[in-house]
Parts: sequence; structure tokens; C-alpha cells
Amino acid sequence: MSKPPENSQTGKPRHRAFFGRVSGKRLHKGQHALLETLLPELQVDLPEEGMIDPEQLFSKAAKQRIIEIGYGGGEHLARLAEENPETGFVGCEVFTGGIGKMLQKIAVQGLKNISLFTEDAFRLLQVLPDASIDGVYLLYPDPWPKSRHHKRRFVSKTTLDELARVLKPQGFFRFATDIEDYANWTLAHILRHEGFEWPPCPPGSWHNPFSGWQPTRYEEKARREGRDKSFYFSFRCRDAQNLGLK
Repeated sequence: MSKPPENSQTGKPRHRAFFGRVSGKRLHKGQHALLETLLPELQVDLPEEGMIDPEQLFSKAAKQRIIEIGYGGGEHLARLAEENPETGFVGCEVFTGGIGKMLQKIAVQGLKNISLFTEDAFRLLQVLPDASIDGVYLLYPDPWPKSRHHKRRFVSKTTLDELARVLKPQGFFRFATDIEDYANWTLAHILRHEGFEWPPCPPGSWHNPFSGWQPTRYEEKARREGRDKSFYFSFRCRDAQNLGLK
């Protein structure tokens, strides 16, 4: 079997992209303008070599650094940023429709603590330093329901290795889905991974949203279609340094 191609920045194996397309509905005129004017100011670019300096992710110093992978329309990310102005947020999204909506929210709400990454989020994880991130959200990712596509799911041993490396000890990884199979898939991967733990919680509490939860557009659509049972998991990163993962 041939070896997977390597990331030119890190020499690490590339991760199979978890997204399937980058275009969707046509952007509004205002969103097009923001892609040309505001996005260049907020976009995170990968370094030509070596690791990225997390202090350079934001225009001002951040007390904490949080990543949301696949922010969709940006409802959750915008609320977090508005309520936590001293925290820096990196939103990862490849779909131009979502990027346009997020830029609109940033402009209208005057948010100054969000940066955007418009490529495969795994590429960003690969160039982040060890223990540099306080938390990661992965909310309603594409479940890739067909068995032959499961390898495209974002949650895998490879991605969990990188998350455990970049998260600080006791940093969080929060995951939400309305697909029970993907919930079970994620739990199985987490419970097998030495870099994470699932803190004790009352039975059934995983159906309760996280504190201060902002419903996403996808979640509201799912409820309208009768899929009103979601799973919300908050996992905690162990000290990856002592586990030999760094």
C-alpha cells in the first residue's frame, strides 16, 4: 500500500478532506463584497514552513483561543464571540455560503475577536503548536452516512491525535450531532483514545445542549423535519505531554 501524501509544512501525513464541495447557494451582493474586502483582513494563512504562531491569529491578545470547525451559518460562533470579547475564536469553514454569512455577522455585530480559516481544518491543526488551544467545537458535522464514506468523517484516530496535541491539558472538545450512528462512532473513538476522557455525567444528559447554547441553522432545520433528538458531548483533553502524544 502506498504511503499517504505528506503535508509540506509539517511532513505529517495528510488527512482525507472531510468536506465534499465548497460552493452552494449564490452569494448576495453584500457578501461578495465582504469576501473581497473583509475576508483578507481576517483570513488565517498557513506558514510556508514550520508552525504557526498562535499569538498572530488575532489582531489583539486573546486570553483564550477557541476553534469552531465547520461553523455553517455562523450563529453559534458569532454568539460566542459577542459574549466573550477577550477570547479569540478561529472559525473553520470551506463553503463560500457559510463564509459569506459569517462575514456579514462579523461586520454587522462589529466583532473583533474572530479569525477565519477557509481550508480543511485538519491542515490548521497540523501547524498549531502543542498545547496552544483551549477548546474546539465540532457541531453537526457531515455524518457521511454510507459505510464506504465513513473514512471521510472528521472524527478519526488521526484527527483526535492532532486535537489531543494542540489542546491544553483539560481543554475541551465539544461535539454535537443529531445522527445517533455518528454519536456512537464518536464515543467509540473517544473512549479508545488515551488523549481524551469523557467526564462523568447523569444518564441522558447528553441530550441537553451546552450551557449558553445558540441553536444552529442546521439544528433548527432538523427540528422542523422532525429530527428533534440531538447528542451533545463535552470531552476533556488529558495531559498529552505525559502520555507521549507530543
